[in-house]
Amino acid sequence: MVALPRLRVTPRRKLPPALAALRLDGAQRRRVQMAASVLLDYPDAEWFARLPTVRELVAPLPEALRDPLVGFMDAALAAQPHEWERRYVVTFDLKRKCSLYLTYFATGDTRKRGTALVTILEAYRAAGYEFAAAELPDYLPAVLEFAALSDSEIAGALLASHREGIEVLRAALEGMSSEWAAVVRTVTLSLPPIDEATRERYLDLVSEGPPTETVGLSFLGNLPPYRMREDA
Repeated sequence: MVALPRLRVTPRRKLPPALAALRLDGAQRRRVQMAASVLLDYPDAEWFARLPTVRELVAPLPEALRDPLVGFMDAALAAQPHEWERRYVVTFDLKRKCSLYLTYFATGDTRKRGTALVTILEAYRAAGYEFAAAELPDYLPAVLEFAALSDSEIAGALLASHREGIEVLRAALEGMSSEWAAVVRTVTLSLPPIDEATRERYLDLVSEGPPTETVGLSFLGNLPPYRMREDA
């Protein structure tokens, strides 16, 4: 049969390779998420001072998790601090698909983002925490710290619910051969495996990027990682 010239076969999209699931206990998962919380934060002088503690934190982890994190810290220490800071800014502040703010992947700078941020604040409160930092509450290092410290199922559910955004971030960093890709990869390994439907959704985000409608979010104020309620 001769195909009509106005028809052609559409190739199936090739999904990014899924990471092999790791069997982690709760303590290992918390170690990974706390380490990543520190390592994904802005690398100022205090950040560098914390690296020996983080190295001790990850020492008991399985090799597949420990080695990438140790290698990342070795690379940071081998670089000049100001150069590492510059790389951080170029990576996370200047590229839409490398945002560390999780709601951005699903909502972009649209009106829906305000509601998403309030929902995250309520999740902190429901687990017994008040958010008290200069960052927005969807800042990935803060959400990771929350998941590492809280015994509430809410913390794990909050992180898992933003799996698609984390996968987009991982794909973007890996595509750039960024040093930070190793850290985000360990985060994804600490989460439950994803199904094909979820992979399809994050592939759409990888291809299209976050929504671009721009609106002001000033009504939220400068939302303040968080503190225990009794410390408030």
